[in-house]
Amino acid sequence: MESKNNKEDKSIDEQYLMSIMAGSTKNESPNQEPQSRQEKQEVKQKIKSKKSIGNTYAEQFLTHHTMTKRGDKSIYIRPEYHERLSRIIQIIADDQIPLYAYLDNVLAHHFETFEKEITDDFNNKYRPIF
Repeated sequence: MESKNNKEDKSIDEQYLMSIMAGSTKNESPNQEPQSRQEKQEVKQKIKSKKSIGNTYAEQFLTHHTMTKRGDKSIYIRPEYHERLSRIIQIIADDQIPLYAYLDNVLAHHFETFEKEITDDFNNKYRPIF
């Protein structure tokens, strides 16, 4: 039998436990808002990285693509990068996705991940003429 003292004050802070399971190592209250811009960005990055945790690299970048044809523009990349990207597609994707679609997936992920930072930097440097 459990004593009366063991039954009292057994409330569990579920938010705190969830934050620990999500990788938070700070001893701060889970309801406390991040104070600095850096902390806010770190929280945002953790959230975005959690979205893709369920997906493997191949599921994220090598199994689907939204492009139906190659675009009209050419881009130039280092020969060693071209070779590396081609090998990734050949081996991991079993040559089932074209290089342009793989690059499109990688860039889409990059823009999704860094959208806020890119927008902030752009707005800080853009000065209207009038």
